[in-house]
Formats: sequence, C-alpha cells, structure tokens
Amino acid sequence: MSPKQAFAERVEAGLNNKQMRTSVPLTQDNLRGGRIRAMAELGNVEEWRELASSIRMHTLENLDSYLEQLAENVRNRGGHVHFAAQASDALAYVEQVVRSHQAKKVVKSKSMVTEEIHLNQHLEQMGVKVVESDLGEYIIQLAKEPPSHLIAPAVHKTRGDVAELFSKVANRPLSDRTEELCAFAREQLRGEFLTADIGISGCNFAVAETGSVVVISNEGNARLTTTMPKVHIAVMGMERIVPGWRELDVLLPMLTRSATGQKLSVYATAITGPRRAEDADGPEEFHLVILDNGRSDILGTAYQEVLKCIRCGACLNVCPVYRQIGGHAYGSVYSGPIGAVLTPLLSGYEEWKELPYASSLCGACTEVCPVKIPLHDLLIEHRKDQVERGYAPFSENAAFRAFGYLTSHPTLYGTAVKLAHAGFGLLADGDVIRKGPGMLAGWTAVRDLPRPAKQSFRQWWQARKEGKA
Repeated sequence: MSPKQAFAERVEAGLNNKQMRTSVPLTQDNLRGGRIRAMAELGNVEEWRELASSIRMHTLENLDSYLEQLAENVRNRGGHVHFAAQASDALAYVEQVVRSHQAKKVVKSKSMVTEEIHLNQHLEQMGVKVVESDLGEYIIQLAKEPPSHLIAPAVHKTRGDVAELFSKVANRPLSDRTEELCAFAREQLRGEFLTADIGISGCNFAVAETGSVVVISNEGNARLTTTMPKVHIAVMGMERIVPGWRELDVLLPMLTRSATGQKLSVYATAITGPRRAEDADGPEEFHLVILDNGRSDILGTAYQEVLKCIRCGACLNVCPVYRQIGGHAYGSVYSGPIGAVLTPLLSGYEEWKELPYASSLCGACTEVCPVKIPLHDLLIEHRKDQVERGYAPFSENAAFRAFGYLTSHPTLYGTAVKLAHAGFGLLADGDVIRKGPGMLAGWTAVRDLPRPAKQSFRQWWQARKEGKA
C-alpha cells in the first residue's frame, strides 16, 4: 500500500485486507491485555501516569538546557554531536560519516525516527547495503514495506508470508515453523553484525546528566548493533531526552509495560560515548544526531503535549479505527492516534489533512497513554484549525454556516425541522434513506440514514406542556 495513494484508497485497501483484519485485532488484544496486567502491578496507575507526565512536561519546558547538557556530556566523553534542523541535515551528516569511513554495509536496530527521515533509502542510493536487525523490521525490509505498527512493524504478516520472504534469501524452501524461521534470521543477521562497517540505532531515551543513550530490545539486536561495528551513529528526536537516571527509572518501565506488558524489555543498553581503554567492547567512534524536523515548531503551541510521547504504541492497541484499517492506511511512518496527531504537525495539512478525522474520538487512546497526552482533544484541535485555515470543503462550510444560523433563530429552526421530514420523504425508503445526495452520500454508502421524525422533540415538548401529548 503506497503512501502516495489517496487516503480513501488506502483505507479501502485496508478494509479489504482480510489477513490484516484478522492479525491486527489479535495483536491489539494480546498487547492490550498484557498492558492491563503489567500496569495493575504498579498499584495506583494514575499516580504513575501523572508522575511520568510531569517528568515529560518538565523536560519539554526546559528542553534547551537539557539538550545543551546532553551535548556537552557526549562531547566530554569523546562522542560527536550534530543538531539537525531538518531531515536533509541529518541525512547529510550520516552520509558524511559513512563516506569518511568508506562504509559499504550498515546494520540498524529499530528506529522510527530514521524511518521518518527515510535514512535507509538515502543510504541505499549511495550504494550502501542497509540491514535491519530487528526481526519485524527485517521482515518488512525484505517485503519492501513500511512498518504498520510502532512496536510490531510486521503485525500484518503471516508465518507463511515470512517463510516465503526468508526462502528467497536462503535460496531454499523454508517451512513456516516459527523455530525454523527464527533460527534462519538469527544465523543470517549474526553474519551481518560481524561484517557491518557502521551500526545505526535509534534512541528510546537520552540521559542528559551523563550524555548516555538508552536503547531497548527483546532480541539483543540493539546491543549488537551498537557494540559490534567500529562506528555507532544514534539518531534521536530532540524530545527523546530525560534529565537523569531517576527520571529514566520512572519512564522506562512505563514504556515497556505500556508497549508489551513487560516489567522491562529483555535488553536495556546504555551507551555513554565510544569505547574506552578499559571497556571489553563497544564502538571506537560514537555520533549522536539530534533531529528537530519540525518539533521545535510544536513547542509552545496547543499541541506541545504530543512531544511527551515515548512511542509505546498503547494508543494503537485500543483504537477502533486502527483495528479496522491497519497501520498502512495512515500512509505515515507514525500510525494510529499518535500518528494522526503528530504527522500533520511534522509534515503539514496539505498532504495529511485527513488523518485527524481517522478517529471516532472515543477517548480510549487518551485513557491508556502512559504520559497522559490528551490525544482525542488534540485531534479535535486539528479539526478546528483545519476549518479556520480553510481546509474544510466548501459544501461542509456552507452546511455548518446554515446550521449555525438556523440554531440561533428558533422560529426558522422549527420551520426547517418540519420541512426536513417532508423534504427527506422524497429520498426515503420507508423510515430510512439508503442513498443520500451530496455530503449524505458518504454516510448512506455504508449505512442507512433514519428519516427525520414527523414530530420533532421541540414540538413534542411543546405539545406535552399544553397537555396535548
């Protein structure tokens, strides 16, 4: 499913993808159940959420000073820091490092921010081989697809799909047994770790007080990515920072409990600069790329709280819209409720104006967010901004202006309600309208529209007051 497709086409493709509509609900239910059990172990979950939220807000409100502290500490420990204002700046810096080492192969651990800047495509255009080492990312890289979930990128693939992809790499048929597929991936990827020139990772959290970068994984691939190659480049969004280890101690388990229902992930690796003389392993060179790419424009706005996100994906796992259309329908690297809020802020309404409407506004995403981002409120804010900036269709604008005028003139409103019953009678089939004109066509294409009642509530209420009902 191409991001270049129109939103409606992507949604239609998602709705018709039977495999996706089977696998996504199963994954949602498993992850949601795990989250509920893991969070319950904390006791008063709301206190933990409030604490995590306050840490993230404090960090955002003092982001400039914490970023300066982080950069200073990384440099003091022998690392290099590059602040990238745009995606192109980050790509240019990584390219410079790759060329300076004449690197031919890069191994990567899972990183949404490198997906955001299309780093793989850029390196491949340079002639560099890029190997994703997270199992899910490895699968979708072979399938030449973007991730469909923040933490489970290949959630839409079956074991049969994976067997077919792996068999092409193995040049021999593989069964769809999980053990055989995992053994093949392990053998294949270990060879890549040993021969990679550069390792590139994301960053779950950067710790300002020591200049450390923390990455977590369940497969150990992040640790191998950041220690086996001689050069390690970590790419982070500028907001993915905590003041110190005390704050990390709160946020890290909130991330893993919300994401996969684990107290902690199997591996949590902290990297503080390049390898020192007394270290047993680690890279000889360490680079940290801190990406803005529109994030600083969000600070101080009504949307600032979206930058509290710790990328746990819990909002995707409760979203009824994501459940039906899957991640690829959003078209953005960030899917689900968080993607519907964040993507238009990073990339503009021109291309992404539909995303804030990909929500029922039920509020389930807000209720599970471990850092209390008011996601459904921000989606409403987007819709308001779009209307105020003229992105709403002319017909919608006209309809709401007319509705606003009528509801502020009771006599006219009462007359319009009476006429509606008669007017819709021309379109009604009994008590329902099955094929509406104009804006109603979108509704009646998938469900019936009840015909307005012959007697409105206002008329019934008036009659009741007069003893006639």
